[in-house]
Amino acid sequence: MNPELHVLGRAVKKVQYRQHRALDTALTAAGTTLAQWDALRAVGRRPGASARELATATFQTEQSFGTLAGRLLAQGLITRTPGHGRRLEHHLTPAGQALLTTGEQIADTVLTDHFAPLTPEERTTLLHLLHTLAPEDT
Repeated sequence: MNPELHVLGRAVKKVQYRQHRALDTALTAAGTTLAQWDALRAVGRRPGASARELATATFQTEQSFGTLAGRLLAQGLITRTPGHGRRLEHHLTPAGQALLTTGEQIADTVLTDHFAPLTPEERTTLLHLLHTLAPEDT
């Protein structure tokens, strides 16, 4: 066992947990959750994407994303249309786009507060280090 690596892993998880709690609390006040807003963000970034693609983008299983997409569909925030074969393509509705925009404004505020203790240079270094461990998907 390498205690230093365990402490590092726990510290990363703790920062992520605090960030997610703060985002979820703020987004709940706007009528959504972090999971729902993240799904809207993924659909907005990849219009026409399949559930499999969106599940990967949101770190969920296909089944979990399908359940979440069903809720977003019922709320009138996304549409699902037939694509090639059995593929369903996902798109934002105007209401979904509006909620995504509201969520982005909330996230900007929460993340600004969350990373305020770091200088711009430290944020750049942190991002570089995190991308070293988990390269950004295209």
